[in-house]
Amino acid sequence: MRLVTFDCGKGPRLGCLTASGIRDLAPRTMMDAIADLPAVRAACEGAPVVTECRLLAPLPRTPKNIFCVGKNYHEHAKEFAGSGFDGGAKDVVPPFPVVFSKPHTSIIAHGEPILSALDPTGGLDYEGELAVVIGTGGRGIAKADALRHVFGYTIVNDVTARHLQKRHSQWILGKGLDSFCPMGPTILTADEVPDPAALTVSTYVNGQRRQHAPVADLIFDIPTLIEAISAGITLEPGDVIATGTPAGVGIGSNPPVFLQPGDIVRIEVPGIGVLENPVA
Repeated sequence: MRLVTFDCGKGPRLGCLTASGIRDLAPRTMMDAIADLPAVRAACEGAPVVTECRLLAPLPRTPKNIFCVGKNYHEHAKEFAGSGFDGGAKDVVPPFPVVFSKPHTSIIAHGEPILSALDPTGGLDYEGELAVVIGTGGRGIAKADALRHVFGYTIVNDVTARHLQKRHSQWILGKGLDSFCPMGPTILTADEVPDPAALTVSTYVNGQRRQHAPVADLIFDIPTLIEAISAGITLEPGDVIATGTPAGVGIGSNPPVFLQPGDIVRIEVPGIGVLENPVA
């Protein structure tokens, strides 16, 4: 199933996206779907189709900050090495996952603007990523069991103010500004994705493809990330893990090519859909 959160003027509602349109599953929410997907699947069959609605982020407010992973594609790690934007790390390929977070206040929906004015330094960059939505929580989740804890998959744009990222060494101020976490448009449930490594991530800026890679190129795969994060932090239903971005970000160009007001950033993951946001 492809699940969405939408608003037709009555507040956030859960919907399932079908060939005939969005089926309204109110009063349920996305957290209800995570708690009992079979009930939501059954309700979708006869639910009414709605029109003229606005998509919201699938999870407008996550239980905790969004977990993000830096330098997790081999080629991206190479383009990032020595840039001065990685907190002084000495390893091109990190020996362990580089995990940071973005606050829920950074989440915006498909179509909403990325607010470039919040970055006064002019170093706005994009990072298209596959994100994992946790279904069954837990602590100390073993790698072999990790995918059984996944509810589904969505898209995240890990928007970054590169000069703030470099200035503060720790990444949250460069990556956690309001509007710096576009998310959506749907959550594709895990039963539709038997092998997440077979998915691909592509990012376009003003129609020009900048990033394209299979998820199989991750340095630390999804089960490894879930195991590493849950080793000492309890994952909860609805938690989101953005798994990292491929090569092709703006800072990787020589000279760097940063986003400007009026640019359109489009990220595609087949099955999940297209996440597109203008830069305001």
